[in-house]
Amino acid sequence: MKKNFLSELIEPEPEFLTVFQDEEQDLFQHLDAPDILPILPLRNMVLFPGIVLPITVARPKSLKLIKDHYNEKRLIGCLTQRKPEIEDPEVADLYEIGTVAQIIKILEMPDGLTTVIIQGMRRFQLLSMEQQEPYFAGKVTLIPEEKPTENLKEFEAIISSLKELALKIISLGAKNPQEAAFSIKNVENPLHLINLISSNIDITVKGKQELLEILKIRERSMVLLEMLSKELQMLELKNEVQTKVRIEMDQQQREYLLHQQMKTIQQELGDNPVERDMEEMREKASQKKWREQVSEVFEKELERLSRTNPSSPDYSVQSNYLHTLLELPWEEYTPDNFDLRNAEKILDADHFGLEKVKDRILEHIAVLKIKGDLKSPILCLYGPPGVGKTSLGKSIAKAVGRNYVRVSLGGLHDESEIRGHRKTYIGAMPGRIIQNIKKAKSSNPVFILDEIDKVGNSFRGDPASALLEVLDPEQNNSFYDNYLEMDYDLSKVMFIATANHIGGIHPALLDRMELIDVSGYILEEKVEIAKRHLIPKQLENHGISKSTLSFSKKAIELIIEQYTRESGVRELDKRIAKVCRAIAKEIAFERDFPSKMDEKNLATYLGPAEYLKRHYQGNEKAGIVTGLAWTAAGGQILSIETSLSRGKGNLTLTGNLGDVMKESAVIAMEYIKSNSDYLAIPQSIFENWNVHVHVPEGAIPKDGPSAGITMATSLASALTQRKVKTNLAMTGEITLSGRVLPVGGIKEKIMAAKRADIKEIILSEENRKDIIQIKEIYLKGLQFHYVETISDVWDIALLNDIVKNPKNLIVPDKSEVNKTL
Repeated sequence: MKKNFLSELIEPEPEFLTVFQDEEQDLFQHLDAPDILPILPLRNMVLFPGIVLPITVARPKSLKLIKDHYNEKRLIGCLTQRKPEIEDPEVADLYEIGTVAQIIKILEMPDGLTTVIIQGMRRFQLLSMEQQEPYFAGKVTLIPEEKPTENLKEFEAIISSLKELALKIISLGAKNPQEAAFSIKNVENPLHLINLISSNIDITVKGKQELLEILKIRERSMVLLEMLSKELQMLELKNEVQTKVRIEMDQQQREYLLHQQMKTIQQELGDNPVERDMEEMREKASQKKWREQVSEVFEKELERLSRTNPSSPDYSVQSNYLHTLLELPWEEYTPDNFDLRNAEKILDADHFGLEKVKDRILEHIAVLKIKGDLKSPILCLYGPPGVGKTSLGKSIAKAVGRNYVRVSLGGLHDESEIRGHRKTYIGAMPGRIIQNIKKAKSSNPVFILDEIDKVGNSFRGDPASALLEVLDPEQNNSFYDNYLEMDYDLSKVMFIATANHIGGIHPALLDRMELIDVSGYILEEKVEIAKRHLIPKQLENHGISKSTLSFSKKAIELIIEQYTRESGVRELDKRIAKVCRAIAKEIAFERDFPSKMDEKNLATYLGPAEYLKRHYQGNEKAGIVTGLAWTAAGGQILSIETSLSRGKGNLTLTGNLGDVMKESAVIAMEYIKSNSDYLAIPQSIFENWNVHVHVPEGAIPKDGPSAGITMATSLASALTQRKVKTNLAMTGEITLSGRVLPVGGIKEKIMAAKRADIKEIILSEENRKDIIQIKEIYLKGLQFHYVETISDVWDIALLNDIVKNPKNLIVPDKSEVNKTL
């Protein structure tokens, strides 16, 4: 609890010792002080004329001043510091108006500190500081007291009110009210009374200094009267509250009162956490490199925070907003590393293959090196899972010397997740873009937007539309976040989006990105990735040295072919980890284990093969044709089977087919019917035989138009009972007029064909451009046929030979078939 401002008068060891002598006060008005006075800075106190104060002196300059002027009884000047926390004040840190004083006595205290008793005499104004070493000395002029000359009765009433209010306050708060009241009652001189109350009133040092600087005594007494009235109201209210709760105070109220008292104590000690926090924010703001608009907003919001009650919910909202502004890296950029050879070395060391992505990054660094400035590219890496799209972002960040952040957009369905919430709401926060920029601690990081194809939408808004501004180089220099309520420059951020399938990306969003196909790896690439990255990583993770365990090339190939089915290497990594765990267990049990994992002992640790290699099924049966399909896990071969049974010409489709795939089968059947003469198929077959098309693995959903020519060939083979060319696969969309249209996922499909020992592939003529862009290593051992119509497909795929044991259909003679073809 604070002491009452007059209670120090009667305590045996008061913090402020006050002595008033009426007869001396008039003498002080005629005091003749020299023009140059030594200046003693005071902290946390203001000396008034006629007041005797004990002060603790510890600073070397102050001790030197006291020593030089004590014995000679010379006068000194006392000026209060503007900020008490400053240990070595400058001239600007002192108020200009203070009090002339005389040193009365010096006391050495038991704790080793020096206490000096000084007496104030007259007010003065510092004109200039003439000396700063070994202590301050300045040129001063004395300030006379302007006593009232008119309306004296009114002035007497004011003095009487001052004395009355002081006595009431003493009765409410002083520890020894009788002695304190006696001191007040015996002060007759109005000036004495004003200085006495001003020195001991419970207000800030700044408030006391303002009282000291008021020239006219009447005006000073009115200001003091107003302050006393407020003090009395507070004491009365406090006593009233204490009276109400004294009997029924529960634990919660007791804790609240203790907290309030603690706050008061902290304020008195200058340890107010709220003020300290605001001071820290001001200090951080002075070091920020933000633009003028942000600085103005910060100062405005900080001023609003200072007027907000700390216990109000709005205080935390406002405080969080200011801390967010301070933590954002406004205009802070990490320098780019323009060493192209080093960047290429890092990219090659971290990832095997992916040449397109590496070349694009190196091109960007090259332009930056030459030009010095370039808007960062917005790349979209798309491909099957596990091929290294996300981890590539870390390598790019390391190569260019930038910070790295990643945000997963999978399942995002609220626009506020991108743009943020308005800060008026409790718990509001910036969007994920700004949050991750804050996390990156720079305004030019490599920013990974993971799984951008899985962004959803709902009644809360469309996040994909919000991303349009983020990923537009012409707009993202002024990205607006609802929480910040101002623009943020994202133009230097290198955005890299990842996706498994670009078909799920918003068209407008797709248009803003530079697409780079990151397709799967072939067997040879997976073997190299396992040797260079996966095996060393798993050996280290499991505490196994390289000399303890190694993998043969054949073992790695078997893991890839018989224990994984993927375009990437994620499942391969898990299988290698499983082997390492098994070996670590053998080491822990001190049992024997093979130091080299080969094809002979692999099954001991991984079990029997989980996937049998998909081989070409041969051409001994009619109606079985191999197609090529794209899946999220990469390319696969797809067998399509057609069988005939006697009936009324019905078409049945099975195998968990989607609508598009069913339509492809219907189109193929209708085209064959309308062009039956080309295949020499009598119309009676369509009327007397039911056709059943099946795609194996019926538990797996299948859809898409790329199986069109495969279905048409399967139907043609079944209806003519002709063999299909061996080791042949095909992919392409068919139209009702018989044209063959291009399809996607060519590289993945080619790799699936190689895994199945396919030797020839039929593609649309328009897919020739896709083959040209694929590296030669992927095409080795394959022959491509480019077609424009389904007739071209049949000419290549269907042999003139009839299958063994053909169905008893009305099949034309072989010589007729040759003549027709």
